[in-house]
Amino acid sequence: MKITELLKKDTIILDLQSSSKADVIDELVTKLNEAGRLESREGFKEAILKRESQSTTGIGEGIAIPHAKTNAVKTPAIAFGRSISGIDYESLDGQPAHLFFMIAASEGANNAHLETLSRLSMLLMDTDFRKMLLAAENIDDIVKIIDEKESEGEEAEEEVIDEGNSEFVLAVTACPTGIAHTYMAADSLKAKAKEMNVNLKVETNGSSGVKNKLTADDIERATAIIVAADKQVEMARFKGKHVIQVPVAQGIRRPQELIEQALRQDAPIYQGESNAQTDQSAEGGTKERRGFYKHLMSGVSNMLPFVVGGGILIAISFLFGIHASDPNDPSYNPIAAAFMKIGSTNAFALMIPVLAGFIAMSIADRPGFVAGMVGGLMASTGGAGFLGGLIAGFLGGYIVLGLKRVFRGLPQSLDGIKPVLLYPLFGVLLTGLIMMYIVIEPMKFINDALTTWLAGLGTGNMLLLGIVLGGMMSIDMGGPINKAALTFGIAMIDAGNYAPHAAIMAGGMVPPLGMALATTFFRSKFTKDERESGKTCYIMGASFITEGAIPFAAADPARVIPACVIGSATAGALSMVFKIALPAPHGGLFLLPVVIGNPLLYLVAILSGAIVTALIVGLLKPKKQVENNQQYPQAKSA
Repeated sequence: MKITELLKKDTIILDLQSSSKADVIDELVTKLNEAGRLESREGFKEAILKRESQSTTGIGEGIAIPHAKTNAVKTPAIAFGRSISGIDYESLDGQPAHLFFMIAASEGANNAHLETLSRLSMLLMDTDFRKMLLAAENIDDIVKIIDEKESEGEEAEEEVIDEGNSEFVLAVTACPTGIAHTYMAADSLKAKAKEMNVNLKVETNGSSGVKNKLTADDIERATAIIVAADKQVEMARFKGKHVIQVPVAQGIRRPQELIEQALRQDAPIYQGESNAQTDQSAEGGTKERRGFYKHLMSGVSNMLPFVVGGGILIAISFLFGIHASDPNDPSYNPIAAAFMKIGSTNAFALMIPVLAGFIAMSIADRPGFVAGMVGGLMASTGGAGFLGGLIAGFLGGYIVLGLKRVFRGLPQSLDGIKPVLLYPLFGVLLTGLIMMYIVIEPMKFINDALTTWLAGLGTGNMLLLGIVLGGMMSIDMGGPINKAALTFGIAMIDAGNYAPHAAIMAGGMVPPLGMALATTFFRSKFTKDERESGKTCYIMGASFITEGAIPFAAADPARVIPACVIGSATAGALSMVFKIALPAPHGGLFLLPVVIGNPLLYLVAILSGAIVTALIVGLLKPKKQVENNQQYPQAKSA
């Protein structure tokens, strides 16, 4: 399938009218929708914004490739937009973007579609190709340039290995959606390796599956391995080799540094544990969080879809009445009972096993998953709750790591039965025994004691708890402190205490809502782009997406972060004082109908916090002297 079968004239905008990242996304989404390629405009836009929240798709060199794979797409398609003057897209190199390719992949897209979309990403690494697109005079020229460029590369690419060159580097690339960054990183590394006369083989973990898979012989011969990935890839096979682990964007931006580092073997030897330090980032020099935090976040991020899906179904059941799912209650409604059964008995019940399973998998790769899952299920059904699930995840993971060492001395002929028999059998047995006889009862006692303590708190103590939980949501806006508070709130819902999570959700909604209000009522304190971003913060705040305020916090942390923390603490405190309880873990203002207590007072608490944040920001920020982002540098000439 050719690229121009997905990129048609009716999805090309030769001269974008947008002046900000948010506008570009909206303009291209609208173009796809008007061309009839989308099932749901809002659904697709939401998927695009979710991908952007993971990392910017402005890859530098004047290119941005926003993309999403979702059932909101009717027909796989590409929209192209061009801005000669350039638009600030928060690109990795800090420069304006001029060429925008929005990729729309349907949930059931076949391999032909996915490979075509991926091929486009690789073509864009060619500087001359980009210059030709910038110079094109009309839509027909755009289509012709892409067709001709694609025809040049139709010959199958062969992996050429110079046997006389002992330097052999391997790489693995992967991004969350597996459409664009995965292949661009691979192409960038291969091009630089060719220029440096270095033998390089790259495995891509894309939407259409693993391509060019590294063999045991490849790994044995390799000088070092570069893993440029934003999602989990198979790591156990690299044990004993020098492994560099970096985000996928680094594979695109700094291929020469990574290859040189691999040739020097300037990287830790992978020991089969996820505790090695990663390479320093190009810009900040900071190291990626590893160890405990990484394992915990792996569990939490995989658990959240169950929390959100199940939690919202539970909330919908409450719309019929708090006890409408109980057959013995006069308010019983079979629809409410169905929603409650799916949401609580099934989806929500999987929350703790999934948390524990993915923590264990992060520690010990796939062999740890079953031990963690079983331990998590025992914690859930045994009354040990969320805390027991956390322990089960780490316990199962490290037990399997220990088993790998214990069975290391077995004959090589038995390697095949280790992951399918020995690790699951002994991992589940040992994890289960420790959970059953050591962990569950103490954790159940702590859970019950914590619930009793929260239920017995007086107004003063509730106020303090609300201040702490609300403020935690704003300190790092999606980071470990934010996630710690969120995790605590979910644990309390699981234990039947709904008040803390109401304070947490209120605190989490304040930063984006506060910044939205600030950009509306203190317009002179913000640039044009910031004011445009502020509009989207209304939606993100109402939807309990704290991360919506991150761009403002990053641009002016000394003023914005304290203002957000104070506003969030205010909202959390008022929520506790008003005795608000929230039985669902996610949904933001859309959950007002299911608030236990006074929904109006809960809204007052949230708005009070947002207003406090907006006022502090408005008072502290200086006026902008110049609208410094209305003009953008021209595209560089050849």
